[in-house]
Amino acid sequence: MDPISTALLTALAGGVGGEAAKQAWAWLKTLVRRPAATDSATASGEAELVALEQAPADVDRAQALSTTLAQRAAADPEFRTELERWHQQVQVSKTGTGDAYNEIIGGNQHGPVLQGRDFTGLTFGSPQPPPPPRE
Repeated sequence: MDPISTALLTALAGGVGGEAAKQAWAWLKTLVRRPAATDSATASGEAELVALEQAPADVDRAQALSTTLAQRAAADPEFRTELERWHQQVQVSKTGTGDAYNEIIGGNQHGPVLQGRDFTGLTFGSPQPPPPPRE
């Protein structure tokens, strides 16, 4: 298994990505806290996870967590399977799948239009009133 990237770990620990990131981080916490399937002296990763949670931008803490996760995955096949499943799911939710097709058909559009795919963290203010009718 490839190591989990420090960029991904710091992003998730910092909540970058909104609700999806929070859910992915919670899933990782649950996975790390599960007892090992085999008797092993390998660290669980919980201490590293908590340390990164306290300082989400700390790349050294993210690297420590990544290393510990890789070591645990190497020692515990069940953990490796679940960690790979988690990582694949996070990658899919991060990149999305499918196409976006945006079209405005007819009518009068008053105000900005945002077209695209996979937006996160957007907020909108009150809409501007339409312009007055021309005489």
